[in-house]
Amino acid sequence: MSEDKVLSEKDRKFREYVLGGDMWKVVITVCLPLAAYSGLLHIFKIIDTMMAAHIGTDAVSSIAYISQISFVISAIGGGLAIGAGMKISEAYGAGDYDLVRKRVSSVCFICFVISIPVLLLIPFTPQFLRLNGTPEELIEASGQYFAVELVNIAVSFFTTVYIAIERARGNTKLIMWINIVYLVIKSVLTALFVYVLNGTVVMIAAATLAANLAMLVMAAVNMLKKNSIFGFSAKQVSLRKKVIMPVINTSYPAVTEKAAFAYGKLIVNKMSTDYGTSVVGALGVSNNLGGITTQLQNGFQQGGASVISQNIGAGKNDRALDAFRKILVINVVLGVVFMSLTLIFLDPLSSLFAGRDEDFRLLIKEVYGYEALGAVTLGINAAVMALLYGFGYTKLTLVLNVLRVFVFRIPVLWFLQNFTGFGSESVGIVMLVSNVSVGICSAVAAFFVIKRIRKRYGLAKEGT
Repeated sequence: MSEDKVLSEKDRKFREYVLGGDMWKVVITVCLPLAAYSGLLHIFKIIDTMMAAHIGTDAVSSIAYISQISFVISAIGGGLAIGAGMKISEAYGAGDYDLVRKRVSSVCFICFVISIPVLLLIPFTPQFLRLNGTPEELIEASGQYFAVELVNIAVSFFTTVYIAIERARGNTKLIMWINIVYLVIKSVLTALFVYVLNGTVVMIAAATLAANLAMLVMAAVNMLKKNSIFGFSAKQVSLRKKVIMPVINTSYPAVTEKAAFAYGKLIVNKMSTDYGTSVVGALGVSNNLGGITTQLQNGFQQGGASVISQNIGAGKNDRALDAFRKILVINVVLGVVFMSLTLIFLDPLSSLFAGRDEDFRLLIKEVYGYEALGAVTLGINAAVMALLYGFGYTKLTLVLNVLRVFVFRIPVLWFLQNFTGFGSESVGIVMLVSNVSVGICSAVAAFFVIKRIRKRYGLAKEGT
């Protein structure tokens, strides 16, 4: 396959830039649009929660609880996107454009296959929610909401993988603009349904679905362009070992990691109901406030992983390690700055979510006051994840996230509930413990992984 026929001039220049440009500029160019998009996405998610608060505190709690179940299922698409993005980036960096086209097409086909069982769950929504330990009062309030969410998840399998494909080619500005369109559609419709039509939480899910379908149309238009190595072609779908197994081998630990993490959070939510469903809502709001920082850090993680993978594919492992160092510095700075800002303005921020419910506002402050303190260590964790994803150490990312939830979170919460008198404050304490602990473990893991990489590839001690 000739490079001139399949690789646009824009793609060629960007590939050369990632593989040879100043690394500070490369990281900022690739990652900043993703961080901006992630931050913007999270702000709109917060607005969604505020709109749900207009319906009532129960609506906030329902969405917070059901969202974790949704995350368990959507982890399949998220994990597949990680594996696809890394291996497409690697093939792109190596200049194997035929393999890039085959992997792009094959991953889209897999998305179609995995969406079918998700849609088949819709008639069994109440039973599925009970199977996952959802309280009956929340099933009544959010059963139909979850049915619409299942359609959202099936659609998002395609859109998440599409975003990963565009990220692999460095098209991060396009990602940002497509998602701005998505956010505008979602927010306008949510506001219409909630404030004008006095709708329920089901209408919030319907607004999300409309926005997801719009994104799917935009993805289809771009993916069906002819003569592009990043487009879909049914003829290029291949389940051969060389094409698909590297994607699967990279994806399945990421799928397991994301599903286990989401399921662990679901267990924490269930344990938190011992203090009342309002505490679950406060934890959800606290996670939203913490996400202001972590979503920006995750934007640098996602973009950084693609930069690392491309350089690995081109055999430039020293540049890959240099990218990690830059991402680490940026994420630590982001952690310090936004942790400070959210704590300074915690009173007005908590009031936005609580409406006139003063008890709920105090619960939010109590939980987030602890959770915020883990912002720096979560930034370290995000940078290390970029390193591990880029170099293919996805099994280690699985271990770290299992530790985060099933060692540092659930057992700690159980201990606090049964052997201390902290009460609902325990929910905030356990977030602090888990977020700090996973950051420390990630730093230790990075030390040994980098040491191994330098030895394996014969790199200088400084990696330069």
